[in-house]
Amino acid sequence: MNAWMISAAIVVFAVLTLTALFFFVVTRGALVVRAMAPGVPSESAHVYPVYSNMRLIKAVDFQPIISAILLFQYRRLVSKIVADIRQMDLRNKKLLITSCAFGNVIPRVVKAAVQSGAERVIIADLIANELDHAKGKLAAYADKVEYVEENATCMQQGDGAVAANVIFFLLHELPHHLKGQALNEAGRLLEPGGKLFVAEFHRPSVRVLRALSWAYFKVFEPLGLALWDTHDPVSHLEKNGNWRCERSTYFFGNFQIISATKL
Repeated sequence: MNAWMISAAIVVFAVLTLTALFFFVVTRGALVVRAMAPGVPSESAHVYPVYSNMRLIKAVDFQPIISAILLFQYRRLVSKIVADIRQMDLRNKKLLITSCAFGNVIPRVVKAAVQSGAERVIIADLIANELDHAKGKLAAYADKVEYVEENATCMQQGDGAVAANVIFFLLHELPHHLKGQALNEAGRLLEPGGKLFVAEFHRPSVRVLRALSWAYFKVFEPLGLALWDTHDPVSHLEKNGNWRCERSTYFFGNFQIISATKL
């Protein structure tokens, strides 16, 4: 092997190692340290610094980075949700986005909602910095969007306040006892016939990918593995008996879009 190939391999390995270390520090590593601190945890104790610190938010929220994290399936996942929203009649109705997300999902969802006639889009997040960051992406829709600093498990909106609700890669970051609460709250907020869209990780169908995903979750996102079985969102919704759920999976089953209609 040529010296330049060895050097290139070393550089690539170093970059990947440093990248992994960075994401560990600003995700699970920070939570491990936070858990050792004395006192009663706040309601945002489970939120990674990468989603709360404005400098980290701006450093990470670039479309190529976010697409790579989701194995370049980001566009397909968002497009599925957007296409379904465009089929809805949202005239004189509201759409809710529960929790901000990186990338262009929020602008695309807001655009689709407005085109479908929505009178208002509500964006809710527990972290004020996330809401401020989202505002920078939605200047063109300033008169259509309302930002509220609220917890996904205990919202201030009234029963049946919205016709659609989008939850994009939130559940895997919530402690297990809050996953069901967030879904129950999403159901309370929807009007009868309203639609809940959930984008999340899913148990891969290919063994090699399943093993790699398992290792990734164990290191970076240990709360996400429960979505494979014990805290499957579709199972939770169907147990309530008032949902009709459709699940689409992507990239050998590694990701899922759940479209749930409230009966």
